[in-house]
Amino acid sequence: MAVEEARDIDIVIFDKTGTLTRGEFGVVEEIVAENWTNERAMALTSAIEADSEHSIALALRNEADSRNLELPEVTDFKALKGRGVQAVADSRKVYVGGPRLLEMLEIRPTDAMMEFGERNEKSGRSVVYLILEEVAAAAYALADVVRPESKIAVRELQKMGIEVAMLTGDSRDVAESVAKELKIQQYFAEVLPQDKDTKVSDLQSEGLRVAMVGDGVNDAPALTRADVGIAIGSGTDVAVESADVVLVKNDPRDVVRVISLSKASYRKMVENLVWATGYNIIAIPLAAGLLAPFGILLSPAVGALLMSLSTVIVALNAQTLRRVNLGEV
Repeated sequence: MAVEEARDIDIVIFDKTGTLTRGEFGVVEEIVAENWTNERAMALTSAIEADSEHSIALALRNEADSRNLELPEVTDFKALKGRGVQAVADSRKVYVGGPRLLEMLEIRPTDAMMEFGERNEKSGRSVVYLILEEVAAAAYALADVVRPESKIAVRELQKMGIEVAMLTGDSRDVAESVAKELKIQQYFAEVLPQDKDTKVSDLQSEGLRVAMVGDGVNDAPALTRADVGIAIGSGTDVAVESADVVLVKNDPRDVVRVISLSKASYRKMVENLVWATGYNIIAIPLAAGLLAPFGILLSPAVGALLMSLSTVIVALNAQTLRRVNLGEV
């Protein structure tokens, strides 16, 4: 039933965290001072953060791993509560931390680095700095990384004439940044968990048929409220139980596939109905002798053969669904 209704969807609402994004920090932008390379700065930053359990530290280490960087040896690691971390590399103190670390050390980065930090903080990103010998050597902007698949999914849905919206409890700056990256025009920011289903209801009151895509406990009421609730593959048990459709993979492109399959299935149903109806309208009267006075008569044996042939054609036509184009996904 849900797959059948998916063909009539007017708008798809995606929960942001864990659905359109990975739900984990990642480095999205960086800047280094003169006489520094990106690789050297990242290797040193990651080495300093090696003993930290913070999510930002994990993101920096993952970035260094993805670049296959060889990390320098550091000693005397120390966490600076609320400010960052420090360690010693080549007998020199090295720090990694956010704006409060700059305040503590009374360091002012270059104008370019200051502009970098202000711009990214305004977008809701976290900014950390690499400080060596009281000089800012590099700065990194970290954010919940948008899935590459999300951009394809949004684009394909818009091509199909379906509006895409985003729902999140994050700040408006963060929501605006993600929506801009994905080219989503409508988004709802700072939405409390208990108000998510209200947003779905508001859109339904405008006469729109709504699909909701989410993965968390907070998404369950909205998934239930939507005309079609779609739980992403990594979703919680509550979200999965509340949804009409469960995507096996954690891939937003599968939403496009569900809607494309729904449209294709309905098209095949209509084609088969037209074929079967056309056969009955023409073949049965002929077999009954309706046109016998005019010398046109269809023998019962031929009628039975055509009936079997009709069934075969309908079955073969249905099998063409295996080759249906589900979009650029």
